[in-house]
Amino acid sequence: MPSKASPATEASAKPARPARVLSGIQPTGRFHWGNYFGAIRQYIELQADTSSAVPLQADREAFYFIADLHALTTVRDPERLRGLVHAAAVDLVALGLDPNRATLFVQSDVPEVAELMWLLMSVAPMGLLERCHAYKDKKLRGLPADAGLFTYPVLMSADILAYDATIVPVGEDQVQHIEVCRDLAGTFNHLYGEVFTLPQARLVESGARVPGIDGQKMSKSYENTLDVFEDLSAQKKKIMRITTDSRPMEEPKDPADDHLFALHALVASEPDRQEMAELYRRGGFGYGHVKKALVEAAAHFFAEARNRRAALEADPGCIEVILANGAVRARKQAAEVLARARQACGLARGTSAGRRS
Repeated sequence: MPSKASPATEASAKPARPARVLSGIQPTGRFHWGNYFGAIRQYIELQADTSSAVPLQADREAFYFIADLHALTTVRDPERLRGLVHAAAVDLVALGLDPNRATLFVQSDVPEVAELMWLLMSVAPMGLLERCHAYKDKKLRGLPADAGLFTYPVLMSADILAYDATIVPVGEDQVQHIEVCRDLAGTFNHLYGEVFTLPQARLVESGARVPGIDGQKMSKSYENTLDVFEDLSAQKKKIMRITTDSRPMEEPKDPADDHLFALHALVASEPDRQEMAELYRRGGFGYGHVKKALVEAAAHFFAEARNRRAALEADPGCIEVILANGAVRARKQAAEVLARARQACGLARGTSAGRRS
């Protein structure tokens, strides 16, 4: 049995309709700059993308969800999880996700995905899941890994396939999971007919890697983050404590090798970036000057989002309405796909086979 669909099978599985983008983000903590520049910014850009590659034409052509089921593998405090889900929704809308142009919902509000996951589990080879890096890395490090982590790629596959997604924006570390999704969908299609649409990964640009305040990749696990909506005075203190090298002020420096410059370049205007790069190459400056410029540029860059967030927080029911409406749209689509899969594999009795032509 082939684990991947042939080109002919893949071509026939694609519906004749505009591309559909889907992505999810875990609510395991407040969003930091790495989350924004690595993923969320692309969500916003895809809303307005009218290129032939991603021709979004209606609000139902982009689905973004808050992955609370995935978060259960790490967040075990129920009140904290509920708070993080709400905060994630507020933050996404404040940052520019438009619920009139994209469907925003909470993963667990679409129970059809859990049943679809089981259908995919029934065709998922153990060896395929054992090779997935998240599980394998934990095992190699001697850390406990539960069944949730082991089957994480299958739930992720169900998340994607439930909405007939064609494009999934991911970082390089998630490409393997898209390949797993395509493998599982291809196997299911081979057994039962052309049920699932095979998605394509869309890599976030390589320049989206965001350094933390210690120079490593920005990550909650490293405790080196700059949160998007943290108190400005607290953020200023973090920035002013950013680790720098001990080169003398007069020495010219290569901006490409400096994580402080990289952070400034993310939030500064193009003229300010060029001016800062010239200053580095010329030398004769202190890192304190760069840090102050970074504080000002960051405050300006996220100012509008902060104002939108304050307005959303003043109307707490607004976000719940957005999520409820999103869940209705998401469930409608997921129910159609699940019904198709149930008919194809024999779970729906008294009806003819529901394979797509």
